[in-house]
Amino acid sequence: MNFKEYKIEILSGLTVALALVPEAVAFAFVAGVQPLVGLYAAFIICLITSVFGGRPGMISGATGALAVVMVSLVSQHGVQYLFATVILMGIIQFLAGACRLGKFIRIIPYPVMLGFVNGLAIVIFLAQLGQFKTTNTLGELTWLAGNELYTLLGLIAIAMAVIHFLPKFTKSIPAPLAGIGIVFALTYFLNIETKSVGDMASISGGFPSFSIPNIPVTFESFKTIFPYALTLAGIGLIESLLTLSLVDEITETHGQNSRECMAQGSANIITGFFGGMGGCAMIGQSMINMSSGARKRLSGISAALFLIFFIVVAAPLIEIIPIAALVGVMFMVVIGTFAWSSLRIMNKIPRVDAFVIVLVSALTVMYDLAIAVIIGVIFSALSYAWQSAKHISVKTDTIENLKTYYLWGPLFFGSIASFKDLFTPKEDPKNVVIDFSESRVWDHSALEAIKVLAFKYKFLGKTLKLKGLSEDCVTLLKRKKIAALCAKEKDLHYEVVVDHGLPSDH
Repeated sequence: MNFKEYKIEILSGLTVALALVPEAVAFAFVAGVQPLVGLYAAFIICLITSVFGGRPGMISGATGALAVVMVSLVSQHGVQYLFATVILMGIIQFLAGACRLGKFIRIIPYPVMLGFVNGLAIVIFLAQLGQFKTTNTLGELTWLAGNELYTLLGLIAIAMAVIHFLPKFTKSIPAPLAGIGIVFALTYFLNIETKSVGDMASISGGFPSFSIPNIPVTFESFKTIFPYALTLAGIGLIESLLTLSLVDEITETHGQNSRECMAQGSANIITGFFGGMGGCAMIGQSMINMSSGARKRLSGISAALFLIFFIVVAAPLIEIIPIAALVGVMFMVVIGTFAWSSLRIMNKIPRVDAFVIVLVSALTVMYDLAIAVIIGVIFSALSYAWQSAKHISVKTDTIENLKTYYLWGPLFFGSIASFKDLFTPKEDPKNVVIDFSESRVWDHSALEAIKVLAFKYKFLGKTLKLKGLSEDCVTLLKRKKIAALCAKEKDLHYEVVVDHGLPSDH
């Protein structure tokens, strides 16, 4: 890298570190732990994934998607159980990466991806609304009003304007960093009173120290933490791999899914031993990094080092940064993350895809990312199966005492009912051939359907033969012992041979 690239990477890292502080503190509060537990997690996870992860430029840290799962564990069993859970979560993630399970992210349909980014954009936006509240004299949270609200909105607008317009004049400094700097300068030199980072909590502390979670090493403890660890591992990997895919699209490059899984797992294992709450990839901070021009590992490493510097040395300075500046940055992230094109194409794409986009977005906001993505994938798969089931058909050709069925379309669980209706065993002649040259036998349900059909023809004293099967279909049929007697022809013919008695499960 040249000097210009080093400058961009380091300044981008500084911007990301500043944005990480309030997020980590807020998510620590959500999980019911001390702010430093969230900050330590952000530092360790960001550093390790930046060095060893599969996607240079992607930022990881403490996230809200994980925090909402952690809160019940912490409230019922305490923070030490959380640390143990984070370690087990990391082990599960590392094993998933070692087994190369990250490749299954490829099966997620594009409408689910659109719902994912839209849902997270909304979640990021809603998370910022907490900064528009204050505690009254009765200790209750109320919305800001009057001059305090107008000041906050004005400063947010200034930060957003700087981030939007500055790149049109110069790209020598990341626009989000410039927005933070200008708003900070205005409030400092003009003595404008507004909420600051220090109003959330003190971020001052030392370096994280190694400690083994203080919980009983028993099977009961394992039963307590394992369900949480499995859930957190799943959410963390899904969010990380989807964010990786999104960054891949932006940078037009390809990350390494399995390597990212192992890096996320390693980071969480280490975090658990150093008093952190665990985490995963952060789409908001990753978008800040991308929009600032960073593409290398140095930006994430710089962000982690700046963050620990803030905690250990510069906490008093960071605590006076206006919250408005950071909210302005995150609002611009929301605008840049939301797939606005999805709104324009809603009436141009299949209704099922439009529904999936809305469904995944809503579930991401109401529940969590893992549930949203899983339900979105299941719904898309069932929709595809239903549509594919309609595309099976036959043409017939009868010559004297031989009738041939030319089958088109996939034969699988969804098309079995239609497949059965295509044949007329009672009216057919003595010899029947089914040509599968334009079809494919996909699953056990298809094999059973063929077996049932063979019994019908056998019961009527007729012969059924199969033609044009692919090699893998032949293998499956032989395993079921319902195909044999290969003819010595160029096209494979199999006379159906069934076991005596009735078909299983019928």
